[in-house]
Amino acid sequence: MKRSWLTLPRWRRRSRLSRLDGFQKLLALLLIVLSVFMLLPIVYIINHAFKPYHELFVYPPTFLVKEPSLQNVNELLAVTTRSTVPMIRYLFNSVFVSGLAVLLVTGVSALCAYPLSKHRFPGSAFVFAAILLTLMFAPEVVQIPRYLVVSGLGIMNTYFAHLLPLMAMPIGVFLLKQFIDQIPDSLLEAARIDGANEFVVFLRIVIPVCMPAVATVAILAFQSSWGNIETSSLFMLDDEMKSFAFFLSTLTNNLANNVAMQGAAAVASLIMFVPNLVVFVILQSKVIATMAHSGIK
Repeated sequence: MKRSWLTLPRWRRRSRLSRLDGFQKLLALLLIVLSVFMLLPIVYIINHAFKPYHELFVYPPTFLVKEPSLQNVNELLAVTTRSTVPMIRYLFNSVFVSGLAVLLVTGVSALCAYPLSKHRFPGSAFVFAAILLTLMFAPEVVQIPRYLVVSGLGIMNTYFAHLLPLMAMPIGVFLLKQFIDQIPDSLLEAARIDGANEFVVFLRIVIPVCMPAVATVAILAFQSSWGNIETSSLFMLDDEMKSFAFFLSTLTNNLANNVAMQGAAAVASLIMFVPNLVVFVILQSKVIATMAHSGIK
């Protein structure tokens, strides 16, 4: 008969703990090394953005900035002021579209995942398989069908053209369905017996329990929308309707060809990165808190 850990002799328990501690130390060391490699590009961009001219082109090159300067920020602002459309307009477009995209993507994904998980209808397995199949397609494959749909609906050069391609997020449906699958049917049945309709069950039980997945989908939706340049390139005819990401992408490409503007290009990249980091940190903390206090294991 297999002996439990508590019934083992003390010397054997110590040996198991020492082996476990050694493995954990090795795993922690590996994770630290991987974290450093992942942080290096971020640290490089931050330092590059605040390097003055004489540090940008010094030889041998330096990784860390020695004398931080806002010179590159001023250069970027000077370039943006020469734009025919004010930069604040591009920023408004991205903030407005990203906020709506987070709400719509999380709502549509949850409304799609709930019936697929708890209301098995004829063909539900096929529908879910078709949704997963779309994850295999590269974004370039669906550009022409998206253009035909947007053009056929007559929503070219509108905010709807920004939002419609972003609303369908298969990975969001997948993540939420996996969470909803873990909710006991008895919990939902108890709510129905108490007089709750499906809408109340969905809002008061399913969504609160699935908040970790909802927050994860919200992070993915914001990142996808904030960095989106496809809809501005394909569906927007006027510059006033294009996104901040498209504006900075075009600006960065132009600045990258100018050696003297490398620092300004780094500032533009940093501006695009910071909102993603802020949203991720905020929602990640909520995900951890929700999982820690969840009543369902």
